[in-house]
Amino acid sequence: MKIIISPAKNMSLDADTLEPEGLPVFLDKAQMLVDYIKTLSFEDLKALLSCNENLARLNYGRYQSINLKENTNPALVTFEGIQYKYMAPRVFTYEYFDYAREHLRILSGLYGILKPFDGIVPYRLEMQAKLKTAFCKNLYDYWGASIYENLAGESSAPPVILNLASEEYAKAVRKYLKPGDRFITCVFAEQIESTLKEKGVYVKMARGEMVRFMAENNITRPEELKAFSGLDYRFSEEDSSPNRYVFKR
Repeated sequence: MKIIISPAKNMSLDADTLEPEGLPVFLDKAQMLVDYIKTLSFEDLKALLSCNENLARLNYGRYQSINLKENTNPALVTFEGIQYKYMAPRVFTYEYFDYAREHLRILSGLYGILKPFDGIVPYRLEMQAKLKTAFCKNLYDYWGASIYENLAGESSAPPVILNLASEEYAKAVRKYLKPGDRFITCVFAEQIESTLKEKGVYVKMARGEMVRFMAENNITRPEELKAFSGLDYRFSEEDSSPNRYVFKR
């Protein structure tokens, strides 16, 4: 079983004492994107990243001097969003790290797909960025089936993929699923009267808690996820289906 999660916009320059264990599998494709982005003007980059002036200047400088093979840190401890805070990888045990190496994959607009200890550098490029070039109409087109094929290629049987990513990233995989594949999306919702509603911040928190729960309990089968009770969420049999696990509170 593979777990897919989204990256985060905020990134750390300090990997603590952890060292990367290799480079991303699609480094050449990432380099092609970097080479193109380097040709953009400041204003064009700002529009591409949909960010404010300060972030645009920070990332313009990063892209002009970026070297994807030097000064890298492990992906798992470089991303710093809410999901990663609640996952708390910096205090993982060796056993939890081993679990993450085997099961966890991070999707990325720049790198495509990352293993937890792949060495990366700080960047900003969301999968939904409107990157239209002579070689692609957007990043979904650029990555095509390669992310899915990488996930599926790690399994000798039809893959079981647990989706803890946002829709922005999940659809880079879902489009290419084949008959026999199992793609399970976890939903974390609030019970408000008779309605279930997802709230962005809480969803991110729960996704991080779920990854940690899986590492702590060495979860290898989807059915074992039903025992999750982090942040007071409980599995709801009546609201769930074989490929949609609903946790509510």
